[in-house]
Amino acid sequence: MATRALTTSFAGLEAEPRLAGLREVLARGERAEVSGLAGPARLLAALLLTDRPLLVVAPHEREVEELASDLKTLAAELGAGGAVLPFPAPGPAPFRGLPRHPDAALQRAAGLDAARRGALRALVASPAGLLRPSLAASLFATRVLSLRTGDEMTPEILLEALGEGGYRREDPVTAPGQVARRGGIVDVFPPDRDAPVRIELMGDTIESLRRFDPQTQRTTGALESLEAHPLTDAFAPRSVLERLRQALPQRFAGASELGALIEKLDRGLGEEEVAELLPLVPRATVPAWEHLPGAVAVALDPEAVAAEAEAFLARAGEERARRRDALALEPEEALVRPETLSARLETPPALHLREVDPRGRGAHVPCRPVRRYAGDLRSLVADLKAASGTTVLFLGNPGRADRLQDLLREQGLSPGPGSSLQVKVGALSRGFELPEAGLAVLADGDIFPEEVHLHARPRGRGARSFLSDFRDLRIGDLVVHEEHGIGRFEGLETLDVGGGPREFMVLVYQGGDKLKVPVEAFDRVQKYASAEGARPVVDRLGSGSWEKVKKRVRKAMRDMAAELLRLYAERKTRPGHAFTGESPWQREFEESFEYEETPDQAAAIADVAADMAAEAPMDRLICGDVGYGKTEVAMRAAMRAVLDGKQVAVLAPTTVLAFQHWKTFRKRFAPFPVTVEMVSRFRPPREIKQVLADTAAGKVDILVGTHRLLSKDVAFRDLGLLVVDEEQRFGVAAKERLKQLRTTVDCLTLSATPIPRTLQMGLAGIRDMSVIETPPKDRLAIQTSIVRFATDVITTAIRQELARDGQVYFVHNRVESIYSMASLVQRLVPEARVAVAHGQMPEGQLEKSMLAFVEARADVLVATTLIENGLDIPRANTMVVNRADRYGLAQLYQLRGRVGRSDRRAYAYLLVPPGTVLSEVARKRLAAIREFSELGAGFRIAALDLELRGAGNLLGGEQSGHIQAVGLDLYVKLLEQTVLELKGEAPPEQTRATLNLRVDLRIPEEYVPEVHQRMALYKRASQVRSPAEIQALREELRDRYGALPPPVDALLAYAALRLRAEGAGVAQVDLAGGALHLRFVAPPPLRPEALVGAVRRLAGATLSPQGVLRVPLPPAASALLALGSVLQALEPDLGEGTRASSL
Repeated sequence: MATRALTTSFAGLEAEPRLAGLREVLARGERAEVSGLAGPARLLAALLLTDRPLLVVAPHEREVEELASDLKTLAAELGAGGAVLPFPAPGPAPFRGLPRHPDAALQRAAGLDAARRGALRALVASPAGLLRPSLAASLFATRVLSLRTGDEMTPEILLEALGEGGYRREDPVTAPGQVARRGGIVDVFPPDRDAPVRIELMGDTIESLRRFDPQTQRTTGALESLEAHPLTDAFAPRSVLERLRQALPQRFAGASELGALIEKLDRGLGEEEVAELLPLVPRATVPAWEHLPGAVAVALDPEAVAAEAEAFLARAGEERARRRDALALEPEEALVRPETLSARLETPPALHLREVDPRGRGAHVPCRPVRRYAGDLRSLVADLKAASGTTVLFLGNPGRADRLQDLLREQGLSPGPGSSLQVKVGALSRGFELPEAGLAVLADGDIFPEEVHLHARPRGRGARSFLSDFRDLRIGDLVVHEEHGIGRFEGLETLDVGGGPREFMVLVYQGGDKLKVPVEAFDRVQKYASAEGARPVVDRLGSGSWEKVKKRVRKAMRDMAAELLRLYAERKTRPGHAFTGESPWQREFEESFEYEETPDQAAAIADVAADMAAEAPMDRLICGDVGYGKTEVAMRAAMRAVLDGKQVAVLAPTTVLAFQHWKTFRKRFAPFPVTVEMVSRFRPPREIKQVLADTAAGKVDILVGTHRLLSKDVAFRDLGLLVVDEEQRFGVAAKERLKQLRTTVDCLTLSATPIPRTLQMGLAGIRDMSVIETPPKDRLAIQTSIVRFATDVITTAIRQELARDGQVYFVHNRVESIYSMASLVQRLVPEARVAVAHGQMPEGQLEKSMLAFVEARADVLVATTLIENGLDIPRANTMVVNRADRYGLAQLYQLRGRVGRSDRRAYAYLLVPPGTVLSEVARKRLAAIREFSELGAGFRIAALDLELRGAGNLLGGEQSGHIQAVGLDLYVKLLEQTVLELKGEAPPEQTRATLNLRVDLRIPEEYVPEVHQRMALYKRASQVRSPAEIQALREELRDRYGALPPPVDALLAYAALRLRAEGAGVAQVDLAGGALHLRFVAPPPLRPEALVGAVRRLAGATLSPQGVLRVPLPPAASALLALGSVLQALEPDLGEGTRASSL
């Protein structure tokens, strides 16, 4: 077989005679043995030795993701076609009650689907993944839905097929695995696609397939065909489930739970529950490798793989012995046998790769680790200049690759195609050197301080909507009407009010009084948004109490805004230090940043740089969740200050957080001559005394500590920058001292509690604020399971995390029993190092426990909810929450956010008591936290609650009470008006036109069946402020729901006419006695003579002494068209500033 052409990066390997010989061995269908290679070098060899698909098997599950990532990078560099995919274990153990994790199930299904399509280059797995059987290839193929335009299919059959593949109904469709139907339109988001697809059917024929944007819901392009594979490799067709139903009584005769399970199957339910029982059906499940009949098996240390397979079977046996589930299979029934896996790895063509082989089998290829530079770019440049062979540098993102290439060229090196030095973009876990081939490969982590690679994922605008579009409004929820106050939503009601049916929102107030709001006034209503647990009083219609509340809120708001404006203006006139611009060291420091900057982070960095360059002292707030990159913004500011000869103080609210900051700063500044010190109780008094003396002498550049830094004995020689983390958690005295410092030095405040975007905009111009809300990749992809409290679940969850060298949070929010729970955890997992943390511990003891966990000297932290703030521990990726039914949604969301801070898959187990009936509120809360996608209802509610806390932190306790009094949406609206008034920029108040035209203004239920979608669309139609917005809404409706029915057309025409009427100064239009009656605002924008001229142009029109314009309607004329003609006659006489554009 001819050796294929290689890209220039690995051109030297073409001449490696041993690799060429091994390639011939595999081409003959034999088994090849290689020793000496380690890390990604093994994967490179596997790719070079064969063009056939690879089944790569590593001993441990924790290696799978990293190996797949390395293999993907190397395959792309070699120009190898086909997908490289991980094939993870679907969950902790093959028994009912221990759920399959959706993310892992999706990845397994994606791997099998790529194999089915012949589009697979490599599948990477461990025994834990391969010993779990998959659906047979023929059965899996029946679950793949293939569609083309012109195909015959009813919407009902389409939905049924997708439902059987595991897709869940959700409208709108915003995340993979969702499906929705609206009449003849079906939206679906297959997990292997970048965007969801809109399927439009005309009758029973697929008329079009179109991609659409999940945020805007607008289509972006057409498709000819679509394939949607199932969401798991274990959902069986109905025929297999029927055979399983017949097999169950024989296998589990006499089991008490059998009847309930069979009843579920009879009702078409329980597919997930019986996934682990499918091996009972002959030929229904097979080892996953049977989906890849022509693949070369690549065993990475085959002896270790075999040993781990036996160990996995033994662990499953122990798990089965602990479980009291009468319907669980024995491991030998549920799993593929380890010897079957070993036989597959021995079957030629196969490749066995060992780092060390004492028996000396096959070829030995020498391989060496490379030097790790940890950000020391000077040493890197020196070594590259001395290198004789080919060196390839893999950088994690294009921006960093470009910056490094520029730096290398400045140092006289010439990286580029055809050169012996090449810089490539790709994620590689570590580098390697093949000395005999003259090749060295360096990874990002070899060059820079090693961190986890996280790439930005844009967050949709919908996540910031604050519920005001009614998507989550339920009957009984509180709402705020701008004129009438807080009431309770009772649903939509259709009434015939002359001219046809119309929908109204029914609001109930104190005493049972009802207010019916027409659809055109929905913009006056918002869902009441407050922190979870707030209990506002429902208002009484017509009592005047609501106006008093608004007046009180406005006054307090005006005082607060005026004070903020005064401080803002004062600070802008106060002299400060203008820091110099870019310097080579600043640039080098920024280029050594490990992560890819998110857009928000880059904007915050630019904001801070601009503030520091100004004469006035900086006072900027940076908001963003832990792990979103606030600290990097602060470190770049610190470097800028240090390079100008200034000192930096970094304040944290707790000793543990100060310690984390100190470690982060020291690591980041290590390659530079910058001295970073810490003052805290973790250091002996003698050391602290020396540090303070050095600080006063100017020998310390950056000093990190708690409020201890604000003590009188702490003196800086030349303080230039103060960084404050979580200021709201400091005491009153510390805050006063900070206020004094702010007058003379630049201040940067960091906050992990999110701030509402609308509030940020409302404070624009009176508070300098940057918000980092772009989460890192997979930041929210935490696999969450709700399970009944059981010791086997706890044991499995903890052991699974420890097996991949991780750490576990165990949240138990009862101090009186926390030590008993810690003892239970220790008994269940004796090998784990267990620490305890709760707020009633002596402070020194608490710090020791937390520090032990931070430094990985403890494996499990049994703690109360005090862990919900601040901690950032990338190795902690499993959380167990006991009595999860007792927590609020926002608290669960924030607790769960402590895990999933790296590129490892994170797990959260929400434990509820066995045999207890949960309240409806608890059930809904737990379901929301488990199921929320980024834009799902649960996320928005949790985010809202956190943001309201953030608003309180930012504005103070009194304003929190005012937000609670009127709701966030109205508060922000009043705040914007107040700020504009104080700045003398308030726009003239415009009267809202009321059009009583007796027209059918509805979105018919058959056009938009989902009531919340209808309400959201009604609100948008009532909020439009320009013809362009109306046209965009019209196009979106046509795109998402099909041709507009007449009532919807009328609704949009009404919105357009309302805008034009307001522009013409019309306050009200009534249809009565066969004529339109137009009343104008006082004073009207039309001059009297112009109004008289308009009357003359309108046939039969008259103007009353009171200024009411009466225009008779021709017989059978449309009121909407007639009003359009009247407004057209008025518009030529309007001034340019008041004339509205005609639609």
